[in-house]
Amino acid sequence: MQKAPTKIQLHKQSQQLELHFGTEQFSLSAEFLRVHSPSAEVMGHGPNQAVLQFGKKDVRITKIERAGNYAIKLFFDDGHDSGIFTWTYLYELGATKEKLWQDYLEALMNAGKTREKDTSIVKFV
Repeated sequence: MQKAPTKIQLHKQSQQLELHFGTEQFSLSAEFLRVHSPSAEVMGHGPNQAVLQFGKKDVRITKIERAGNYAIKLFFDDGHDSGIFTWTYLYELGATKEKLWQDYLEALMNAGKTREKDTSIVKFV
């Protein structure tokens, strides 16, 4: 089990969550954390049931709460707040950020989705 970060700081302007694990430091964007939330809504309820998140480019973290001595709970301005980010999971996200991000961008492209929020208006006649 990963030890708790020695520092957790949310930079509100840039929406980057700065994490220090000893000498290692990671900066994870709100969008990255939202689309990799460990919640059932994102991960699904079993193997190969993950739900691709899209349109989250401008999502913001509105609040952070400690979850015991092992994790934090992040609250996002799109209403998502069910993911418990353990120290181990946060460390893994930081350590594999580049690959995870490239995989995410590829999944979006393959699904015909984008990072942009869908602002199209649907009219019913």
